Amino acid sequence: MQRTIKTFSIDKINEFKSNLLTWSQQYETVIWLDSNQYNKSYSSFDCALAADEFTAIKTDYFNAFEKLKEYQTITKDYIFGYISYDVKNDIEQLTSKNFDGLGFADLYFFQPQKLVFIKGNSVEFQYLKMVDDEIENDFEVISKLSFHSEKKELKNKADLKIKLRIHKEEYHKKVTKVLEHIHRGDIYEANFCQEFYAENATINPLEVYQHLNEISEPPFATFLKMEHQYLLSASPERYIKKEGTKIISQPIKGTAKRLISTIDDDKIAFDLSRDEKERSENVMIVDLVRNDLSKIAKKGSVKVEELCKVYSFKQVHQLISTVVSEVEENTHPIDIIRETFPMGSMTGAPKFSAMKIIEELEETKRGLYSGTVGYFTPTGDFDFNVVIRSILYNEEKKYISYSVGGAITAKSTAEKEYEECLLKAKAMRHVLLNSK
Repeated sequence: MQRTIKTFSIDKINEFKSNLLTWSQQYETVIWLDSNQYNKSYSSFDCALAADEFTAIKTDYFNAFEKLKEYQTITKDYIFGYISYDVKNDIEQLTSKNFDGLGFADLYFFQPQKLVFIKGNSVEFQYLKMVDDEIENDFEVISKLSFHSEKKELKNKADLKIKLRIHKEEYHKKVTKVLEHIHRGDIYEANFCQEFYAENATINPLEVYQHLNEISEPPFATFLKMEHQYLLSASPERYIKKEGTKIISQPIKGTAKRLISTIDDDKIAFDLSRDEKERSENVMIVDLVRNDLSKIAKKGSVKVEELCKVYSFKQVHQLISTVVSEVEENTHPIDIIRETFPMGSMTGAPKFSAMKIIEELEETKRGLYSGTVGYFTPTGDFDFNVVIRSILYNEEKKYISYSVGGAITAKSTAEKEYEECLLKAKAMRHVLLNSK
């Protein structure tokens, strides 16, 4: 579908970014992707805004990938959206029967009427023909918005009562059960997750997202609004990207906290790079990703570009690996995602056994958490993150949820895994309990 493209040069780009996101809140459907200028390979833009649904697909997991394939093929345009973790049930004989307080659809994509890309100081508007006469006016309105525009008054923020779905003692018991499966040889590794939640809660989603992004500055930040449902994500992880015939996957496994002293911080990063347990977690997932990519890659094209490299973010250091492969030109983009979904870093190895075990032990339906948000281009390229370090909010149900997980291996201890979960949950908890 044809889009009208107009490009503008901006001096105060950060101010424009903030205004653009604030301006977008008038629409029922918004996806905002922000790399926070993180210096990383394979970046297509600094940020993107997709707003105002023209066409869309919303479905449960049954035949979800076939439906998405048909929609993406027919649309031949930019489509933005998400695939929830539970679409695993479309690929394997699996179920999701755990408690769900959020009620997100399993899969949702939309074709935006209005699309804005920012790269450096350049802002590119790509509007569908039916609304392209609004580009100049929208640009003027966004540019003139007050940077410190009044924020909606927060209600009940200080009164939020964050609860644990699995308490510490129960968590220890469940991790012990995972370890029993590992020692029996059922699995090598499982990503076991737990939910923190608040009921009867009202927040300002935009302000919470901005605060979360400010204290984390991750490369795959996402603000998603779908009527009364929101995702506020500070994800540091890419799931999978397609550039022409090249496929890139960048799993994260291995976490260490940041320290104030530069000397101590450098040492903890160095220790992480040498940590046998953390490296083994990462290598197991790299093997899983290589196996997933090989199902659809050209023979012999799967390669590990980086293994267990330390990347530093505001809150934590992470071990990240980069696995690449080549596909045939006629390979359908949806088939690439279907063969690799859900991402190995959020499941475990072997994948099917791990998914079965974690479904039995976890108390909450994962839904969009540990799923993926991203986009397809008109030519069939794509880029998708991993939904972690994220707050999910259903405004209608007044339900807030954030989940965290850790990779359980033979070397794991329940206490250390619990501490790692609390470290990962720290930023989400902080922004929910502390309005600026």
